[in-house]
Amino acid sequence: MISAEVLRLSQFQYDLPDERIARFPLPQRDQSKLLIYRKGETTHERFSNLAAVLPAKSFLVFNNTKVIPARLIFQKPTGAVIELFLLNPTPADRPITQAMEDTHSCVWQCMVGNRKRWRPGEILETNLGSVHLRAQWHHYEESLVRLEWTPVTTCFADVIHQAGRIPLPPYLRREATEADQETYQTVYAREEGAVAAPTAGLHFTPAVFRSLEKRGFAYDYLTLHVGAGTFQPIKTDEVRQHTMHAEQVVYTKANIQNLLLHIDSIIPVGTTSMRALESLYWIGVRLIRNQPDPFTLDQHYAYQLTVPEQPSPRAALEAVLRYMDDTRQVSIVAHTSIYITPGYAFRLCKGIVTNFHQPGSTLIVLISALVGDAWRTIYNEALDNGYRFLSYGDSSLLIP
Repeated sequence: MISAEVLRLSQFQYDLPDERIARFPLPQRDQSKLLIYRKGETTHERFSNLAAVLPAKSFLVFNNTKVIPARLIFQKPTGAVIELFLLNPTPADRPITQAMEDTHSCVWQCMVGNRKRWRPGEILETNLGSVHLRAQWHHYEESLVRLEWTPVTTCFADVIHQAGRIPLPPYLRREATEADQETYQTVYAREEGAVAAPTAGLHFTPAVFRSLEKRGFAYDYLTLHVGAGTFQPIKTDEVRQHTMHAEQVVYTKANIQNLLLHIDSIIPVGTTSMRALESLYWIGVRLIRNQPDPFTLDQHYAYQLTVPEQPSPRAALEAVLRYMDDTRQVSIVAHTSIYITPGYAFRLCKGIVTNFHQPGSTLIVLISALVGDAWRTIYNEALDNGYRFLSYGDSSLLIP
């Protein structure tokens, strides 16, 4: 059960000088700094040496989502500019990668910039490259927008790669450049559908992967499509009253089998991988308990059972695997709003590779849940040693 302790937003704030925000990446991804926190001790390395400092037999889990050019800009004949920020295709339970294959038309839920200047019934149009793109309201109140384009045989992924712009985190306070199309993707990005990069993975290079393999470390990829809500600040004084965003995650049968083989040594790369892994455990719990809609997790579900009441991680994963065998599925799609706060008992993850996050964010709260109040010591150490912060910043390996 969740702790009765009240968590105040002030507990998760720290002073981040503007000049410490990394607005551009380093020329070489793996030359970032790496802070290692292991059971109370802190040391420093280069990220290129990650394989030398990982715990023995660590099994790394990466999020292979790929950032889409989710910003679509339309200019009306009056000169007014309307921006559509793609959030989710409809219906919500449809795999986003499948929606990327749509031809002719589709409907997406969007954030709409300058919304008041776009009336229901009014059609927006733009020409970019070989694509002619039209947008109109599908459902105004629900922020659903119908997009249609020619050539009609062009898939939606190709449309937005011609017409869209990469969405950088708002705290970078700059427009995306041509270089960001490459640098704001992990080298292993594959499944299109995210509106933000899983930034802990930005440090990995082919050379780092070779060093991991040389030392015998195994790893795997799952897919969580990072949503715009990842940047939503906590605005409630009581942290647990914050409304958590939902994100789509895809697990394969091979994911489950690999996790069962390495169940005592799982290290996620990034907070999105951690959310995906811990969510997988709770999906298994829902299946074991025969609960309806087992593949949708709200932000409170993980706190409804005491630790003694919780099935073992192995039992939960075996329940998911059994379900996939019974239904003859090689992958499953889930939606998670899991909210990891202090008092949460981690079920699959033994540590994390992660960047340094915004003050007062849900990600700082998650790190606090993993390492306790030591997060302040870790962040002070990073500030004192010239670390670069946020998406394009330096990295850490945290082992509680």
